[in-house]
Amino acid sequence: METNKIENNKRQTGIKYEQAAGFFLEQMGYEILEYNYRCRFGEIDIIAKDGACLVFCEVKYRSGRGKGSPLEAVDYRKQQTIFRCASHYLAGQGFGDIPCRFDVIGIEGTAITHIENAFTG
Repeated sequence: METNKIENNKRQTGIKYEQAAGFFLEQMGYEILEYNYRCRFGEIDIIAKDGACLVFCEVKYRSGRGKGSPLEAVDYRKQQTIFRCASHYLAGQGFGDIPCRFDVIGIEGTAITHIENAFTG
């Protein structure tokens, strides 16, 4: 029972900061297409458009440095998961040769760091 409560709290926290990241991106002129895109390969936190570019964005939150930088949490394994999800999304949406990139947003306390083109597939 306690485990479910902790997981629900973590999920609620994740949703809160993903929404904050989405608002941040909208203020920068991005158009949010989807939150929490899920497929058999995993999940992408935010899918957005920045002009003609499709952006797959991972959001990581840390309340402090105790568990390291939120940006460091997007390791090679996580990058590969995001890449596979993005490929699945693109195939399902019928996008042709649309330019894409992978961004990471790290939120630490109230500070937001946005890294465009943080990794390649």
